[in-house]
Amino acid sequence: MAKREYSPNVLLLGLAVAFAAIYFMPWDAPRVSLAILEGFRMLGEYARLHVLLCLVPAMFIAGAIGVFLNQQSIIKYLGPKAPKPVAYAVAAVSGAILAVCSCTVLPLFKGIYKKGAGLGPAVSFLYSGPAISVIAITMSFRVFGWRLGLARTVGAIAFSVVIGLIMQVLFRKDDEARLSDERMFKAPLDEGGRRLWQTATYIGSMVGFLIFVNWASSKGTSAAWDAIYGAKYWITGAFALLLVFTLARWFKKHELMEWGAATRDFALQIIPLLFGGVLVSGFLLGRPGHEALIPNEWIAALVGGNSIAANLIAAISGAFMYIATLTEVPIVQGLLGSGMGQGPALALLLAGPSLSLPSMLIINGELGIKKTAVYVALVVALSTLAGSIFGAIVPIA
Repeated sequence: MAKREYSPNVLLLGLAVAFAAIYFMPWDAPRVSLAILEGFRMLGEYARLHVLLCLVPAMFIAGAIGVFLNQQSIIKYLGPKAPKPVAYAVAAVSGAILAVCSCTVLPLFKGIYKKGAGLGPAVSFLYSGPAISVIAITMSFRVFGWRLGLARTVGAIAFSVVIGLIMQVLFRKDDEARLSDERMFKAPLDEGGRRLWQTATYIGSMVGFLIFVNWASSKGTSAAWDAIYGAKYWITGAFALLLVFTLARWFKKHELMEWGAATRDFALQIIPLLFGGVLVSGFLLGRPGHEALIPNEWIAALVGGNSIAANLIAAISGAFMYIATLTEVPIVQGLLGSGMGQGPALALLLAGPSLSLPSMLIINGELGIKKTAVYVALVVALSTLAGSIFGAIVPIA
């Protein structure tokens, strides 16, 4: 796929907006100074908590998908002409198993999309990874009660399929043309003499490493889950040893170099936009429990009650905030304590984990502004609708 280039007018407009923001910003104001510090604190926190154990393994998995995974297998199960029940089931289940945040899922999304996955299933995977996490759903039931927990579960699963289907229908011709171009210009993949189960074992060992090294405690919600948490590093070590074995036995030196080069390319495409987006998000909204440029009271005041406006504001706020995996639960818990309605709480839970300003920037770089705008609009609109319906039902239930 050719690198996306923007017109000089678009770049000039972006520079003008950036210049105006820098020129008119009252940098000496205490809140602005606090927001700047908060932005860098959020970036530092993201670097410490999410880069080495989340983002870096995801980059290597994406590189492996791009270099070693058979393109015809991707097209068979996730391509535009794959049976829809199979394609969306695979996309939703794969995303849910990974249970990563909105930024960590991006390199994996780019990997399967570039390899021939249809836009619809790829977007379904993109949404389901951050939104459908077993532990997050379990914690939602525990903290918020069965009504909000069930609504989040049903909404997240339904949205992953509905949004993907709508995107596939709206951009069907573009997607078919993209796949046709990739088949025409890409040479058949050299599997290096490996069988499918060997490639699956190699990629599966990295997926297992990613899942278990980031396994979080349920804080008493599930004994079985916490038992795995207690053994997480033993399990992670086993997957690491399996990966070393596969690399030593089944791969040649030049293949490993190709894998490293592909991983490097993904990192160069994603990390600058990701870090810039996290910095801006921290500057505007701050870390959970900390204020930045926009006061938390403003958001809490705007999302009180269950009006359509409150649900829309909650969905938009959630879409632009960076919410790491599982942190949406304490964030919403705090907002509920400040007067947030049940409907807006659901809207934020459905929109927040799946989107963020950093993820929007990277999705735009891959899909373009039109598809990205439609995806964001669908997430916000459906989250607002679900929150409004839930908020109207809950007081009567």
